[in-house]
Amino acid sequence: MGRLCIGYGFDVHRFGGNRPLRLGGILIDEGVKVKAHSDGDVVLHALIDAILGALALGDIGEIFPDSSSFTENMSSVEMLRKVLAVANQRFRFDILNLDCTIIMDYPKLLDRKTKIKDNIARLLELEPCYVSVKAKTSEGLYPDAVVCQCVCLCQRGK
Repeated sequence: MGRLCIGYGFDVHRFGGNRPLRLGGILIDEGVKVKAHSDGDVVLHALIDAILGALALGDIGEIFPDSSSFTENMSSVEMLRKVLAVANQRFRFDILNLDCTIIMDYPKLLDRKTKIKDNIARLLELEPCYVSVKAKTSEGLYPDAVVCQCVCLCQRGK
């Protein structure tokens, strides 16, 4: 049996940019825009950091710097796939479960959480019962931003 490893990820983007709001690889609202170098998907960015953290492989900015033209407009789904490929080359590991909390005041995500959860499960090749997606408001503290926190439990082989 391998070692259990926990990783934590966090990401935030301001509203008002030119990228449509995507969460977990799902287009949420074409009219709500975020400021970002890549596609600005805070859920997948936090998830990537959580995976990298669990495997002690650094953070998303080391692999996909926002100062690079290579990463400009890059899909976060593509980023996740690249991170999983690199991690699988270096380690034998399995993602056991993850828990994400999305924090924003608008738009509400009640009817979209299942779609986000199912897409993350598909991207990670997990059963949806091992993926948790929660949505909270900031109670007006961050009216101009979307935030995501993610915790990921991995089992790493020897």
